[in-house]
Amino acid sequence: MVLYNVTISIDINCEQEWLDWMREVHIPDVIKTGFFKEAKICRLIGGEEEGGKTYAIMYTSYTEEGLEDYKKNHAPKLQLEHNAKFQGRFAAFRSELRVLQEFIHES
Repeated sequence: MVLYNVTISIDINCEQEWLDWMREVHIPDVIKTGFFKEAKICRLIGGEEEGGKTYAIMYTSYTEEGLEDYKKNHAPKLQLEHNAKFQGRFAAFRSELRVLQEFIHES
């Protein structure tokens, strides 16, 4: 399993619009590609840049091969849609993390 992380600093003047669009449009579109079993929206605590809020969108892929397929065949179109809607109002970078082991607390 691989986590695909997109970290975005978004202009505070469009933060709520961006969050609503991510929740209602973008993240559901990413999940509909079939390559991810879940996504989480996280907000960075502290370390905020002037005029922006930082978020991490963490997608859990089913397989590493599926993630590569997504990045090659689906991500460019979805990223273009995001860029067109929020151009000049965000900065983003992407990272991938291979999950080696999960530990779950059982109550």
